Amino acid sequence: MRDFLPVRYAMPPLDDAAPALSFFEFWPPWLFYLPMWLWIGVLAIRHRGLRLPLLANPRLPAGGLVGESKREIFAQLRGEERDTLAPYVALYRQGTAAIQLVEAEIGMARAGFGYPIVAKPDIGCRGAGVQPVRNATELLAYLTQFPKREVLILQEMVQAQGEAGVFYVREPGERRGQIFSLTLKYFPLIIGDGTSTIEDLIRRDPRAGKIARIYLTRFAERLCEVPAMGEAIRLVFAGNHCRGAIFRDGSAWITDLLRDRFDRIADCIPDFHFGRFDIRFTDFEAVRRGEGFTIVEFNGAGAEATHIWDSGMSLFGAWHTLARQYALLFEIGAANRTRGHRPERLWSIFRRWRREKQASLRYPPTA
Repeated sequence: MRDFLPVRYAMPPLDDAAPALSFFEFWPPWLFYLPMWLWIGVLAIRHRGLRLPLLANPRLPAGGLVGESKREIFAQLRGEERDTLAPYVALYRQGTAAIQLVEAEIGMARAGFGYPIVAKPDIGCRGAGVQPVRNATELLAYLTQFPKREVLILQEMVQAQGEAGVFYVREPGERRGQIFSLTLKYFPLIIGDGTSTIEDLIRRDPRAGKIARIYLTRFAERLCEVPAMGEAIRLVFAGNHCRGAIFRDGSAWITDLLRDRFDRIADCIPDFHFGRFDIRFTDFEAVRRGEGFTIVEFNGAGAEATHIWDSGMSLFGAWHTLARQYALLFEIGAANRTRGHRPERLWSIFRRWRREKQASLRYPPTA
């Protein structure tokens, strides 16, 4: 995807004085999360139930913890706030890609949107298989690569430069919740000088050069291309940290008006208590007033307070945040158990996890 500056007018200025990376940002997950697994064991003993996170959102599949279907979760948002969700259609992949291209375009027309769109798997996390699709040729290519007997989502591309993750938590029985975390998402760029290749520009960038493997694979077919002077090339489309997006802690920007709006949104999702909403917008000040944003994704118990990936965050600060997050998750699950809800069996959760992992290996590459 190509843009020309300026592109960040919708966001607070990115603090270029911050470290390029925190030293733990790209640790192996098993190492980073090891203390959290120990803490989860403590919480399970304290609350007498390892499966309590499955009850955080009783109406969502497995509480939205793992292997959840986006279309099933999207269907839960109803009522007056339904219009905050970007329109989409779901398509079961079968038959020839050419025939399904026609089916997809008919479905998009009925839903009231057209190209450009975002194509993504119905089941998947961390941006797996997400690609921008600007025309029928690109959609046909995506359908050709997408595994059969799996469902994909085609969603209207929200033409806005601002993106954030709003982590919302509300105790069962309470009228008001809290925004536990606000993460501002920035999409790194390289700027052409008319002589350097894309590979050179990536390797020379203070941040991108430290995680070049993420971007070089994505631009494998364009590494020798020389961008024009001043041309800005966006290195990542999906707003995921593991895919190379830049995250910043936005907690200082949270307002009562923003929290009130997400109270109303949560009211329109039956028994929703814990999860993160990914939103896009053109005016960040409007967002702080609880206005002018579109939800492109939301999830449940498997959500994370992603501001921990701010490069200025300390390791113990990140662990402390996650410890509080998991404590709230178990408390909410325990409260919902008291209200009569019962969790899925562990074997069912394992099947969900395994299906998601196996499907993710077959998805098209992430943009």
